[in-house]
Amino acid sequence: MASLDFEPLTYGELSPERRPTLAQALVPVLGVIVFLGIGSGYLKLAPHGPLLWSIVLTGLVGYYWMDLSWDDLYDGMANSLLMGLQALLILFTIYALIATWVSAGTIPGLMYYGLSVLTPTVFLPVTAILAAVVAFSIGSSWTTAGTLGVAFIGIGSGLGIPEPMTAGAILSGAYAGDKQSPLSDTTNLAAAVTNTDLYDHIRAMRTGTAIALGIALVLYALLGLRAGGAIPQGRVAEIQGALAGTYNLSPLVFLPLVVTFGLALYGYPALPSLVAGVFAGVFTTIVVQGAGFTAAWDVFLNGTAPETGTQLVNDLLAAGGLSGSAWTITVVVAALSLGGLLEGLGILAVLAHHLAEGIRSRTGLVVSSGVSAILVNLFSAQQYMAIVIPGMTLRNLYDEYDLESSDLSRAVEASGTPTGALIPWHAGGVYMASVFGVSTMAYFPYYFFAFLSPLVLFAMALTGRATTPKDTPESSAAASADD
Repeated sequence: MASLDFEPLTYGELSPERRPTLAQALVPVLGVIVFLGIGSGYLKLAPHGPLLWSIVLTGLVGYYWMDLSWDDLYDGMANSLLMGLQALLILFTIYALIATWVSAGTIPGLMYYGLSVLTPTVFLPVTAILAAVVAFSIGSSWTTAGTLGVAFIGIGSGLGIPEPMTAGAILSGAYAGDKQSPLSDTTNLAAAVTNTDLYDHIRAMRTGTAIALGIALVLYALLGLRAGGAIPQGRVAEIQGALAGTYNLSPLVFLPLVVTFGLALYGYPALPSLVAGVFAGVFTTIVVQGAGFTAAWDVFLNGTAPETGTQLVNDLLAAGGLSGSAWTITVVVAALSLGGLLEGLGILAVLAHHLAEGIRSRTGLVVSSGVSAILVNLFSAQQYMAIVIPGMTLRNLYDEYDLESSDLSRAVEASGTPTGALIPWHAGGVYMASVFGVSTMAYFPYYFFAFLSPLVLFAMALTGRATTPKDTPESSAAASADD
């Protein structure tokens, strides 16, 4: 799981002279909203510039208005980058892995056989189910999306399914499976920061996750009936012919898949499993596809641009390799730096405190926990912070209201984990858009689970299904106050 080398600031830890006022906290937050809204939304700029504007504004507020030193500002950014280091390393590795799996024939093989067994009408719900199973088995939504997800994008295109729809189905399944997996880093993190037993946390999430995924599957089935019309005559045969004519598609091409998922199932963390998958991809490229040693490792660095004779297949299988990750990595570094500044200045702690002050009931506490996770996701650009900050800030309130800690762990993960991929400058959103080749805004309407997971949580809170009183005498009095 992701380990924390530092604990984010809480409101109580901030000395009065060091603590930003609500006005000071709102200035950089509003600046982020305006800069990203105008820069990325209206002017259609890449997020790099608006993120830099936001970093500069936040730094100026901290330096000149809050009298913080450069070292304070730097430490905030550095701590956030340290927390996000695993995500950055996975990004580097995934780009290399996709390129080596294309050259090895692994992804082309999955596309070839997938086109033989799947039909347009069942493709979307089946994709979501398979993604959920794989993510649950290996505990990683990112690994699932960067491996099987890339292949399913190709299969869906061959079946005439729009790529944004396929991306949404993959994400819904991957994040639903990830949330229920005892191997998932975010699942372990949510349990750890709220002092909840891991399996109590997983059991608390089970009903809400099942309802949200079940509704999403129904929607994907209905979407498949509408989107999966007749496949253009000869399209599948043309794509399969292009794949078979370019790659040796023997069963050996699936060796990288077996190595990567086998290690993950055995309990190895995502990063070493993915690195092993890269080596297996290079090995398979050499042994099965007949490439030279130097050529295989050149693909690792510079990517692949196959010439299959079919432009659709060429576009689907073009991969940038390690060097192709630069655009994505720079966005994530900038976003993490901004999130670190907002955390280091105490801005996120102040906002969370003022949100907590408005809580008057158990229902309001659970809803506010979920809303806090979404807001921290929006401003910190990483799901770890979205779990840690509300988890640590609000956990004492759950004791005051005599609620089980699993209510808090469920709230922050149900809202914090899946929603990051909806945000264009978030580490999850940038990653998913880059590996799928589909912009965040394009798959946004079809990523149903990201909306349903928090909505189901809020509905359960309003009906009392997400509030679990502790078995203490004080719980009866708190329950009366909530009525």
